Amino acid sequence: MASLVRHVTVDCADAYRLATFWAGVLDASLADDDNPGDPEALVETSSVKLLFVTVPEPKTVKNRVHLDLQPRDRTRDEEVKRLLALGATLVADHRRPDGRGWVTLADIEGNEFCVELSEAERSG
Repeated sequence: MASLVRHVTVDCADAYRLATFWAGVLDASLADDDNPGDPEALVETSSVKLLFVTVPEPKTVKNRVHLDLQPRDRTRDEEVKRLLALGATLVADHRRPDGRGWVTLADIEGNEFCVELSEAERSG
Protein backbone atom coordinates (compact mmCIF):
# COMPACT_ATOMS: atom_id res chain seq x y z
CA MET A 1 0.00 0.00 0.00
CA ALA A 2 1.33 3.47 -0.92
CA SER A 3 1.39 6.51 1.31
CA LEU A 4 -1.02 9.40 1.04
CA VAL A 5 -0.44 13.09 1.66
CA ARG A 6 -2.18 13.87 4.95
CA HIS A 7 -1.61 17.61 4.74
CA VAL A 8 0.69 20.18 3.26
CA THR A 9 2.65 21.78 6.10
CA VAL A 10 3.83 25.37 6.01
CA ASP A 11 6.43 26.71 8.45
CA CYS A 12 5.61 30.28 9.42
CA ALA A 13 6.06 33.06 11.97
CA ASP A 14 2.42 33.07 13.16
CA ALA A 15 0.43 29.91 12.49
CA TYR A 16 -2.98 31.29 13.44
CA ARG A 17 -2.58 34.52 11.44
CA LEU A 18 -1.34 32.75 8.30
CA ALA A 19 -4.00 30.03 8.61
CA THR A 20 -6.66 32.75 8.87
CA PHE A 21 -5.37 34.29 5.62
CA TRP A 22 -5.47 30.93 3.82
CA ALA A 23 -8.91 30.12 5.23
CA GLY A 24 -10.07 33.31 3.50
CA VAL A 25 -8.32 32.33 0.27
CA LEU A 26 -9.92 28.87 0.25
CA ASP A 27 -13.31 29.91 1.70
CA ALA A 28 -12.68 27.50 4.56
CA SER A 29 -12.39 27.75 8.32
CA LEU A 30 -9.79 26.90 10.89
CA ALA A 31 -10.17 23.85 13.10
CA ASP A 32 -12.46 24.49 16.08
CA ASP A 33 -9.61 24.19 18.57
CA ASP A 34 -7.29 26.70 16.83
CA ASN A 35 -6.78 30.01 18.61
CA PRO A 36 -4.47 33.05 18.34
CA GLY A 37 -1.04 32.22 19.70
CA ASP A 38 -1.34 28.47 19.06
CA PRO A 39 1.85 26.95 17.59
CA GLU A 40 -0.19 25.09 14.95
CA ALA A 41 -3.36 25.81 12.99
CA LEU A 42 -5.22 23.65 10.46
CA VAL A 43 -7.26 24.71 7.42
CA GLU A 44 -9.23 21.87 5.84
CA THR A 45 -11.21 21.84 2.61
CA SER A 46 -12.77 18.95 0.73
CA SER A 47 -9.61 18.66 -1.38
CA VAL A 48 -6.67 19.68 0.83
CA LYS A 49 -5.55 20.14 4.43
CA LEU A 50 -3.02 22.89 5.14
CA LEU A 51 -1.18 22.72 8.45
CA PHE A 52 0.58 25.89 9.59
CA VAL A 53 3.35 25.49 12.16
CA THR A 54 5.07 28.36 13.95
CA VAL A 55 8.87 28.10 13.72
CA PRO A 56 11.54 30.50 14.98
CA GLU A 57 13.43 30.81 11.67
CA PRO A 58 12.32 33.47 9.17
CA LYS A 59 11.68 32.72 5.50
CA THR A 60 14.93 33.43 3.66
CA VAL A 61 14.62 32.07 0.11
CA LYS A 62 12.09 31.37 -2.61
CA ASN A 63 9.68 28.51 -1.93
CA ARG A 64 10.78 25.13 -3.28
CA VAL A 65 7.11 24.03 -3.30
CA HIS A 66 4.14 26.26 -3.97
CA LEU A 67 0.38 26.01 -4.45
CA ASP A 68 -1.35 26.62 -7.78
CA LEU A 69 -4.90 27.89 -7.30
CA GLN A 70 -7.70 27.55 -9.83
CA PRO A 71 -10.79 29.69 -9.16
CA ARG A 72 -14.05 27.76 -9.15
CA ASP A 73 -16.70 30.48 -9.34
CA ARG A 74 -14.89 33.49 -10.80
CA THR A 75 -12.26 34.36 -13.35
CA ARG A 76 -8.53 34.34 -12.70
CA ASP A 77 -8.45 38.13 -12.75
CA GLU A 78 -11.39 38.44 -10.34
CA GLU A 79 -9.67 35.98 -8.01
CA VAL A 80 -6.38 37.90 -8.15
CA LYS A 81 -8.24 41.08 -7.22
CA ARG A 82 -9.96 39.30 -4.30
CA LEU A 83 -6.69 37.82 -3.00
CA LEU A 84 -4.90 41.16 -3.20
CA ALA A 85 -7.75 42.63 -1.09
CA LEU A 86 -7.16 39.84 1.48
CA GLY A 87 -3.53 40.95 1.84
CA ALA A 88 -1.64 39.02 -0.84
CA THR A 89 1.01 40.88 -2.81
CA LEU A 90 1.85 40.71 -6.51
CA VAL A 91 5.15 38.95 -7.23
CA ALA A 92 4.99 38.46 -11.01
CA ASP A 93 2.34 38.83 -13.70
CA HIS A 94 2.56 36.08 -16.33
CA ARG A 95 -0.73 36.91 -18.09
CA ARG A 96 -0.39 36.89 -21.88
CA PRO A 97 -2.15 39.06 -24.45
CA ASP A 98 -4.20 36.03 -25.58
CA GLY A 99 -5.74 35.76 -22.07
CA ARG A 100 -3.74 32.72 -21.00
CA GLY A 101 -1.05 32.65 -18.32
CA TRP A 102 -1.04 33.00 -14.55
CA VAL A 103 -0.26 35.44 -11.75
CA THR A 104 2.25 34.78 -8.98
CA LEU A 105 1.28 36.25 -5.61
CA ALA A 106 2.73 36.02 -2.11
CA ASP A 107 0.75 35.44 1.06
CA ILE A 108 1.07 37.67 4.13
CA GLU A 109 4.35 35.97 5.13
CA GLY A 110 5.91 36.06 1.65
CA ASN A 111 5.16 32.49 0.51
CA GLU A 112 4.62 32.45 -3.25
CA PHE A 113 1.59 30.86 -4.92
CA CYS A 114 0.05 31.08 -8.38
CA VAL A 115 -3.45 31.83 -9.64
CA GLU A 116 -4.33 30.05 -12.88
CA LEU A 117 -7.29 30.31 -15.23
CA SER A 118 -10.63 28.95 -14.04
CA GLU A 119 -12.00 25.81 -15.67
CA ALA A 120 -14.54 27.92 -17.58
CA GLU A 121 -11.76 30.14 -18.95
CA ARG A 122 -9.71 27.09 -19.97
CA SER A 123 -12.56 25.52 -21.93
CA GLY A 124 -14.06 28.73 -23.30
